[in-house]
Formats: sequence, C-alpha cells, structure tokens
Amino acid sequence: MSIPEENKIDSQINDDFLESSLDEPISQTILRDVKMIGRKFKRVLIFRGDKNLLNNWDLWGPLIVCLILSVILSSKAADEQTQLIFAGVFVIIWFGAGVVTVNALLLGGKVSFFQSVCVLGYSLFPLVISAVFSIFFRHIIARTVFVLVGFVWSVTASLGFISPLIPKNKKTLALYPVFLFYFTISWLILVQ
Repeated sequence: MSIPEENKIDSQINDDFLESSLDEPISQTILRDVKMIGRKFKRVLIFRGDKNLLNNWDLWGPLIVCLILSVILSSKAADEQTQLIFAGVFVIIWFGAGVVTVNALLLGGKVSFFQSVCVLGYSLFPLVISAVFSIFFRHIIARTVFVLVGFVWSVTASLGFISPLIPKNKKTLALYPVFLFYFTISWLILVQ
C-alpha cells in the first residue's frame, strides 16, 4: 500500500517545518530572532525595505522598547517614585497600544490585534532614541527638538503600516488615537 502523493507533500512540509524550528540549537533560534528584530527596527528607522515585514508580528521588539523607555524615564524620577514611574510607563504603552488597536478594529480595520500592537511598539523606537538623547542634553529647547523629531518619526512610521489597513472613510477616526498615543509618550519623555 502506498501513500497518496498529496499526503507525502504535506508530510514533507511538516517535516521541514519541524526540522527548521524545533531541531535547531537554541543559540541559532535566538540569533534568528535577534536578526529579525533588528530588521524591524531598521525598517522603522529608514522607511525602506519590506513593507510586509511587520505583518509577521512578534512582541519581543515592543517589549524591549517598552522596558528601555520605562527604565530611562524611571531613572530620572525621585527614589520613592521610580517603581511607580516604571509601572506607569509600562502600563500606558501596553494599554494605549491595546486601545488604539481595538479602536482600529471597531472601525473596520483589517489588522490583527497583535500585529497592530507590534507595529505600535516597534514605532516607539524613535521616541526611545529621543529619550536617550534627552538624558545627555538637559536644555529644554534641545530636548524639545529631539522629542518632536522622535514624535514625528514614530507617527510617520506607524501610519505607513496602519493607514493602508483602515477603510478610507474612517482613517481620521482611526489615526487620531495613534497620534494621541505617541503624543502622550512624547510628553512623558519631555517632562521627565
């Protein structure tokens, strides 16, 4: 008795998938994931490359961005407020990304929840760079310029990914919360 040809193909596809993901060493898996995160950060920073890169969502990059920003903002707080600031920034980022995503979905956007959270999280990277610069440049005008550039960069990066997924007649309703989300994070960086 022989195996039908289509079952052989399915079996081979499954064997290839299992071999490439489960049988590889952990160091190779971590290296592959780190490279993917780096490509996504690069895509956000230079606006070139694979436009569908963030369709393959992950939450590692947004988690890293969120942790770095939370640490930066909490490091400048008074000793009794560091934990509160860290937790507050962490919650604002994840809750805000969730609210923006649910809003886009309710308005008929063709985006998955985690894909949208991924895009919003990776697009925070320019604001993290602004936060790092604001540590070294304490003058308010320099900090304002850095945060303003990071804000515009973050909004532009996220709109490039999210805008095509929203119905044309509801773009303003869907994109205003994105603007407000990044404005809130920018304000937190500026007043640190």
